[in-house]
Amino acid sequence: MRIGITCYPTYGGSGVVATELGIELAARGHEIHFISYAMPIRLNNASERISFHEVEVTTYPLFDHPPYALALATKMTEVAESASLDLLHVHYAIPHSVSALLARMMAAPRKLPFITTLHGTDITLVGNDRSYLPITRFSIEQSDGVTAISNYLRDRTLREFEIKRPIEVIPNFVNCDLYMRSHDAKARAKIAPNGEPILMHLSNFRPVKRVTDAIEIFALVREKMPAKLVMIGDGPDRGAAEYVVRKKKLTRDVTFLGKQLTVQDKLGMADLFLLPSDEESFGLAALEAMACEVPVIATKVGGIPEVVSHGVDGYLFEPRDVATAAKYALEILTRPDRGRMMGEMARINARRRYCSNDIIPQYEAYYEKVLNSVRPAVAVGK
Repeated sequence: MRIGITCYPTYGGSGVVATELGIELAARGHEIHFISYAMPIRLNNASERISFHEVEVTTYPLFDHPPYALALATKMTEVAESASLDLLHVHYAIPHSVSALLARMMAAPRKLPFITTLHGTDITLVGNDRSYLPITRFSIEQSDGVTAISNYLRDRTLREFEIKRPIEVIPNFVNCDLYMRSHDAKARAKIAPNGEPILMHLSNFRPVKRVTDAIEIFALVREKMPAKLVMIGDGPDRGAAEYVVRKKKLTRDVTFLGKQLTVQDKLGMADLFLLPSDEESFGLAALEAMACEVPVIATKVGGIPEVVSHGVDGYLFEPRDVATAAKYALEILTRPDRGRMMGEMARINARRRYCSNDIIPQYEAYYEKVLNSVRPAVAVGK
């Protein structure tokens, strides 16, 4: 198939999933065209089956803000025509599904179906803003297909937006051949030279991720035992997190790595992963850690309980209850095996439910289902 993919190219779950999906689809023989205002952050593996089309927005004194949604719709139409796309797959409802709807209308009478994948904040934050709710609902209803990354997100969308159409749940995924335990002793020794346990956090450092809670949890752990904390990512709350580190005199034990393209290299060295978010529609970072045999301490919110099994491959706690999170962390790290058995269960569960080899065919089947609904106008090319 020839598929156009649009996502935010920033350091966040929706962009990561969309990029990894395109890479996986290209590896399976499909022709992928990314359409966005910048190169997606993880699109670092060149493939002759992957193309990138930059959306350029012209500034004009009349506009306070550049009309990106309109420029995106125009670029979608141009790429659909020049590359003979079979369909568009947009990630994040606003404004991508609206742009895809406009592109579909401009492409008429040629059929250009589009699929919208809901990732979370497009529903839980942006979509629920009263000014955006009507257009979000309309764009979802007008999509030729709609998927959500968790049962939680599907149910919340149907309930809060009063959606009358079906939404298919296709969960996030991880390449289980790429994400695995690291046995690089030298790399680990650079972080923990005395063999201390390594805790990690990975996010875009937005307020909802509660990165300062990760520091608070680590501080409580550090009071009881030697340990190191690695913070991967960047964003608006990095300064606050660094301040807490200095305030608690943990500078020697906490490392901020910033944004990383190959996070699997780092996650595979961790003994424990912390995800103290106020809200998560799935918890992709937790899944990536689990695939690397790392037990997870995460908040019991949103779709996380669909990923992390309490007491089996990690522990769940109520948001902002850092004391309970620290208690669970110490319970794992003070075991004779330092949580290795729980980490092995984490990988087993990740492989059983969320490997890309199992999830990507679900997307392919859904594409075929949508294309069949508009045939014979669309010719599908392999």
